[in-house]
Amino acid sequence: MLTPLDEHELLIFWTQLLVLVAMARTCGYLMRRINLPSVIGELAAGVILGPSIFGRVWPSGFHWFLPDLEISSGALFAVSWLGVALLLVTAGFETDLELISKLGRAAALVTGFSLVVPLIGGLIVGLTLPDSFIGPHSDRTVFALFVASALSVSALAVIAKILSELGLMRRDFGQITVAAGMANDVVGWLMLAIFSGFAIEGDVSVAGILKTVGGLAAFVLIAMTLGQRVVDRSLRFVRRDGANISGAMTVVIFTMLVFGVATQALGIEAVLGAFVAGVVLHRSRFQQGDVLHYIEALTTSFLAPVFFATAGLRVDLGLLSQHSAEGWAVLVIAVAIGAKFAGAYLGGRLAGQSTRASLALGAGLNARGALEIVIASVGLTLGVFSETAYTVIVIVPLATSLFAAGSLRLVVRGWRGSADEQQRLEREEALSRNLVVKSTRLLLASQGAPASIAAAQLAQFAWPPEAPATVISVRDDLNWPDTTIITNVLDQRKVETRRVKGGPDDVANCILAESQLGYGVLVVGVAERHEGQLYSPMVDQLLLHSPIPLLIVRRARGLDRPLPAAFSRVVVPVAGTASSRSAQEVAFSISAQLGTEPILTHVARPEGPRLPRIFARQRDGESAAMVLDQLMRPAEDLASEMGLQPRMVVRQSDSIGETLVRVAADEQADLVVLGARVRNVDGRPFIGHTAETVLDECDATVVLVARPR
Repeated sequence: MLTPLDEHELLIFWTQLLVLVAMARTCGYLMRRINLPSVIGELAAGVILGPSIFGRVWPSGFHWFLPDLEISSGALFAVSWLGVALLLVTAGFETDLELISKLGRAAALVTGFSLVVPLIGGLIVGLTLPDSFIGPHSDRTVFALFVASALSVSALAVIAKILSELGLMRRDFGQITVAAGMANDVVGWLMLAIFSGFAIEGDVSVAGILKTVGGLAAFVLIAMTLGQRVVDRSLRFVRRDGANISGAMTVVIFTMLVFGVATQALGIEAVLGAFVAGVVLHRSRFQQGDVLHYIEALTTSFLAPVFFATAGLRVDLGLLSQHSAEGWAVLVIAVAIGAKFAGAYLGGRLAGQSTRASLALGAGLNARGALEIVIASVGLTLGVFSETAYTVIVIVPLATSLFAAGSLRLVVRGWRGSADEQQRLEREEALSRNLVVKSTRLLLASQGAPASIAAAQLAQFAWPPEAPATVISVRDDLNWPDTTIITNVLDQRKVETRRVKGGPDDVANCILAESQLGYGVLVVGVAERHEGQLYSPMVDQLLLHSPIPLLIVRRARGLDRPLPAAFSRVVVPVAGTASSRSAQEVAFSISAQLGTEPILTHVARPEGPRLPRIFARQRDGESAAMVLDQLMRPAEDLASEMGLQPRMVVRQSDSIGETLVRVAADEQADLVVLGARVRNVDGRPFIGHTAETVLDECDATVVLVARPR
């Protein structure tokens, strides 16, 4: 039977939430103002509102604010544990298992030594601490294991925040730090699950280890296989009609609850299930990127501050004066910082990292946060930690995160990394600013014809190899087309294939439905246009209704193969529009890949009759030169960022399309890339006379980047 809170208890509950959120957010803001993680301020808010300060300054107010009522405490802790569950979902979203595996030896060595050295130090400390630190329902061995786990792991969320605020996330050592932090989180949750099982069983036994590890292994295996397929299908279903944040959020919450129930039923903390749920949800390619932002907004603005502040409420610094706990607290913090720093530094040096990079690894991996607080909270709940031990363990992330932020600044000051690293960072920065050429998934519609192969080749040249691709095999006769050559063309990237059968409308509808599922661009190859159509019934449907940019490739006339091995020159019209910028991204990416010479071409309308000087703000020549510079300079700068030196051609004509065709012929260009914005004219797609003229009359290969309506 449900026991409701009475009016007074409800008043206390809402007051608790109000005061905790306000204080935690304020203290978090103050920490961010001095470039420290907000979690430090949120924990400090709880310490201020707890028995350490508030309880001593105003005892009667403190007892009203935190009465000794089980139902009131249960309501507050329910909200705080919901907060940590969602916090762990976001941590799972940020855990990239592929990144951990790609960084290989360096990540493995740094992870191993940054865990093993502090784990050994934590075990020694746990076996040394006085009996007053051990909870009422634990023995020395389980207690030492909990202490070791709390001191050995790092906090991915805090590490990521510090690196992000310092602009170091994409540095080489930053990637290794993140990978090691991810592995630290994974190992930390595994240790928490196993050690919690020991605490529940009452002792450390072989049977207990096998039961906990076996149950956990079975859960992770099922979650990553069957669970992954169910999540994928669910996210695909809710996204079938386009972006659906509400539906995706429902899948996220339901997955978190199911996985949490499963791990809690196994005798493992539900927060581990939430973490695994985040990993599975992140791995689904049907996940919508905005979902993480919504979860983070709710978690960081409300639920997580409540959790961290509640954790701080249970800290009583007055307990440190008992049993010489101040000295033990200093020892625990010293071992936590020194052992983690030494382990990470040693791992970095053995992995071949420079001295400075290894020092940065030791500094960055010292950040602690949510996981340590969870370990401390679980340890206190299970009776492994006394209130004194809990207080000491909660102080650790405060001290270590302060150390990590400060020492990392000192280590990286004036250090820019190697030339290769700087070049990579500049390329990533340029990609992040692009409108079309990004690392998002490509969707290619193919009938296995030379036009489709040419389209795949151009996409392969233009898009970065880390962008995965899906090839839709289109069947309109008795046999499925052979798409082997398409997948061979895309050999540097992850490729999956799907099959679609039916008439032009059916095929177009299937492709459009697929394009709703998180793709960055739709690529099609075309041959000659159909009578009465812009190109063909299917392509016209895609132009009218595609929610993403459409890349249309019409290969050069008279070729006996899909495309030449390389292009010598590419004509790129410059018009100062978003469509023109999109075409430049494609053309320059191809040029950077193949060594093709870009020819920036602007076709200006002939000058009209001159106005009398009294009506003119400036001379016509100055105005024309200024306009030309405003149009051409951004395109030239974009090419220069990619290491290209374009030539510029300026012509005057009433027919821009015909002039572009002549420029391509005069320059002996074998590729033209232009952009267009699609409009609906009486139910038919219209891409502008310029684009239609170039597609119809140019003999070179033509690439049209059509932006959706």
